[in-house]
Amino acid sequence: MRRKILRNIAAISAVFILTFSIMIITNYFQVRAKTPLRVEVLETLKILNETNSNNTQLQEQIRELDLMSRKAYFIHTERLALGVYIIAGMLLILIVSLRLLYSKDKNIPARELTHVDEWVIKTGARKYISWSAGALAAVTLLFVFLSSSHLISGKTKNEKKSEQLAESTGEQNQPSENNEEFLSENVEKENIAETQNDAEKENPSEEKIEEKPVDETDAKTAENEQITNKTTAETQPETKPQPETAMSKVTHNGFRGNNSNGISQAKQIPVKWDLNSGNNIAWKTTIPKHGYNSPVINGNKVFLSGADEHSRELYCYELASGKLLWTLAADNIAGSPSAMPKTSDDTGLAASSVVTNGKQVCAIFATGDLICADMDGKRLWAKNLGVPVNHYGYASSLLAFGNSLIVQYDNSSSPKVMSLDMETGNERWSKNRTDKIAWSSPIIAYIDKKPQLIVMGTPNITSYNPNNGELNWRVECMSGEVGASPCSSSGIVYGASEYANLVAIDATGNVLWKVNEYLPEVSSPVATGDNVFLATSYGVVACYDAKNGEVKKYHEISDEFYSSPVIADGKIYLFGNSGKMYIFSANSDLATIASFDTGERTLATPAFTDGKIVVRTENSLYCAVNSTSFTQ
Repeated sequence: MRRKILRNIAAISAVFILTFSIMIITNYFQVRAKTPLRVEVLETLKILNETNSNNTQLQEQIRELDLMSRKAYFIHTERLALGVYIIAGMLLILIVSLRLLYSKDKNIPARELTHVDEWVIKTGARKYISWSAGALAAVTLLFVFLSSSHLISGKTKNEKKSEQLAESTGEQNQPSENNEEFLSENVEKENIAETQNDAEKENPSEEKIEEKPVDETDAKTAENEQITNKTTAETQPETKPQPETAMSKVTHNGFRGNNSNGISQAKQIPVKWDLNSGNNIAWKTTIPKHGYNSPVINGNKVFLSGADEHSRELYCYELASGKLLWTLAADNIAGSPSAMPKTSDDTGLAASSVVTNGKQVCAIFATGDLICADMDGKRLWAKNLGVPVNHYGYASSLLAFGNSLIVQYDNSSSPKVMSLDMETGNERWSKNRTDKIAWSSPIIAYIDKKPQLIVMGTPNITSYNPNNGELNWRVECMSGEVGASPCSSSGIVYGASEYANLVAIDATGNVLWKVNEYLPEVSSPVATGDNVFLATSYGVVACYDAKNGEVKKYHEISDEFYSSPVIADGKIYLFGNSGKMYIFSANSDLATIASFDTGERTLATPAFTDGKIVVRTENSLYCAVNSTSFTQ
């Protein structure tokens, strides 16, 4: 009886394994033939919508079909995972039952074999069956891996627009917002002091950074100084004379502003400008070399970088006039490759945004070359971190924390996150990463008045102590190829990726909620105490409730979004890839304040200071101003 039961269990297990193996192998070929989120009907409807943008019924059908396909995608992945668990469980049951079934046959007494021995024949057959079952299981697991990789990536190379996703830092750290009005200067100053104190506790020998605005006298002196670096002499386009004003104290020291968190303290930002007519344009100039990185502002200076197969360069422009003050080449660096690494057209060699702390400015390129200069363009140090093995190209931006330079150095061979001294380039700490390559950038989040370094990856969002690199927490919640950077507000960290979730995480690494309705591919989210705002590559701008993840409001727009939204002066500023600027209210209404074509395709995220916005387009760099610009 016992042997009969075990034999039946083994047989049923084998049938289950065979059935599910065939299903998973079939699933692989189905998934390879068609990506779940790319539905032909949906793509056709989107094309029709472009020619009939006022048809609200059509837009509603597109939205419903898009949601249905996304839900189907996640159900598909869950069923695949369930199939894997079932096969593993049934394989274990099969092995155990066979083991028990033939346990007594190990000690069969030796006997003389006849010419044709039925036992020997059956023993040989059992061996062939066992080996065949093992081979089938191995093949099934191979197809599981292949189909899982396909589902996770779910994108073709042309669809992966990884560009400047970056970071920033500086003297103005992200205060916590308790409402949707803008943050008080007293809270801001308190957080500034905390950043400096945290950095000094870890490095007591360093001098404290005094971040002062550049006044008019300093700006004029800098203009007249003899610059020893290579300077590109160009004929600047004629610009309209602007009234002289004192330099704003508001800086934008890295990608998405200080701490790379998407919040600016700038006031009186213009809400309308036009490159063709010159309306509200202070100046416009060309950039010597191409790049997808975003501009940064400190005092009277604007920094960005550019690169091609011949050279990599860091640029400094005068904010008041658009004049190119100096150019610093990233050359004569030990270990720098002679041949440029291959990158996709939408990433290039200069996708990472530069960063400054008001004393030094640093830039990194897809070659692994990292350079740092003082504010006048004098090279302080340079090193090569090793050419990053990255199939699209390196894109993570630099982040400053006091006098420390934070580098998220993701690549497929030796990924790590590190902290360097901005003045000397000496390493302060370095931590290896186990996550897959990401194209996002790190941020500094203030949680319980203490700084945390937040880094995206696959499959984890990770928090470190920026002073020493110690791990605070790690949450497994991402998948696919992560391009969007995280954000933080009111002690909560938010992370999102198109083929994963939008997730909210508290100070200790507990997941508060996660949703997957509208998700960004490249553009990074931004948050206030009450809301989380994001923009997708398929034209949706959405407002989520920061407390529970429910969608409060959304807009469907005939545009793509790779540039990240920034909150400034109580408004959300967001560029579409087409170059159209969209301005929304930074509250639950997400009301459209303005939308207008600027005249040039724009993928970078703009930089803000009082009364001004600096924009990098595919072809140029320009400064838009408020006609009643902020003065002191």
